[in-house]
Amino acid sequence: MSQLEAVAYHHGDAELTGWLARPQESPRAAILVFPTIANFTPAIERRAAMLADLGYLALIADFYGERVADFAAAGPLADKLRADVGHYRARLGAALDALRGLPEAAGLPVFAIGFCMGGQAALELAREGHNLAAAVSFHGILSTDRPAELGRVRARLLVCHGDADPLVPRQQVLGFWEEMDRAGADWHFHVYANVKHGFTDPGSDARGLPAIGYDTSADRQSWTAMRNLFDEILG
Repeated sequence: MSQLEAVAYHHGDAELTGWLARPQESPRAAILVFPTIANFTPAIERRAAMLADLGYLALIADFYGERVADFAAAGPLADKLRADVGHYRARLGAALDALRGLPEAAGLPVFAIGFCMGGQAALELAREGHNLAAAVSFHGILSTDRPAELGRVRARLLVCHGDADPLVPRQQVLGFWEEMDRAGADWHFHVYANVKHGFTDPGSDARGLPAIGYDTSADRQSWTAMRNLFDEILG
């Protein structure tokens, strides 16, 4: 975290710490970055730095208020956080408020992106109706306990999904499409054949889990799709 700046915020009694990456010049926009189920990882820190290099003010959100030893330890923390969708969305909203409260973010368009559980988080903010220019999910979970209501989703949505992701089977994909159609959302969905969960993280293969795997092409294509969407929105 040596190159990132700590940003303290809270949700109820939970003391949380976001990590901020600043661009060298005035930021084009502010981006809230939701991490994976493991919370802070080098891969997510790298993404925040990449966004800063592109001219964005990027804040990594904190799901739990504590470090996570490994993916196995993250599971119970994630289950507890997501057990109540209202509580979950309030935790996500606290991170958004922290980003909007930064002096450098004043007046800037705000985007939300996320990876794995973070992809779900970005979509949950959009479902809740927050004023986001766009929300982007990379290999994120697409299910929700509170589907979007008609006219509620104000953000443009981009979902980048691996078709061989067993955590997000095709039935869940179709359910998401139908949900977004019912809500009248502006959504884009990119699917990559034979690509697993976690395809943006070069460390995925080393974990030895059959559900996840890195894919160079899908990583590059999805990041480019996000950049192109942001460029279109910002002009």
